[in-house]
Amino acid sequence: MALREDHVVLPDGRELPEFHVVEYPDWACVVCLDTEGRFVLVEQYRHGIGATGLEFASGAVDGGETPEEGARRELQEETGYASDRWIALGRCAPEPSKHTNWAHLFVALDARRVGEPAPDASEDLRVVLLDGAGLRAALEEGRFVHGIHWAALARARESGLVPGI
Repeated sequence: MALREDHVVLPDGRELPEFHVVEYPDWACVVCLDTEGRFVLVEQYRHGIGATGLEFASGAVDGGETPEEGARRELQEETGYASDRWIALGRCAPEPSKHTNWAHLFVALDARRVGEPAPDASEDLRVVLLDGAGLRAALEEGRFVHGIHWAALARARESGLVPGI
């Protein structure tokens, strides 16, 4: 992450002499369903909001990786699951006003557990498997709060890829 200060000239000619931009790497977010049709999620503490919530596997796309390679890596590192059926849902800008990165959204189907999770040292998470009703309840209870993950779920629903939500 890097912070820079730009001098911006808006399309209408107005100038912003000090505009701060945060340079982040791109992210990948994976809506994952296992072979039994359950959502593979992580319960994770997020210090920014001071709360623990449910999320899909996600994280930064490392240098030299494609977004899908980053998504595959994050899924396996955070959950211990892998999939051979990947569908790209597109990308969105998490905060286009001041951040430079894109969030790449994916669905992984028929995932299976291939090992133990191996989260980063800064991550405190545990794997949670929920059926559609369980995820819907988590949404209604406010336990699923990450905006990018909401976007990924909405795109997966629009595409007809997530039953029971």
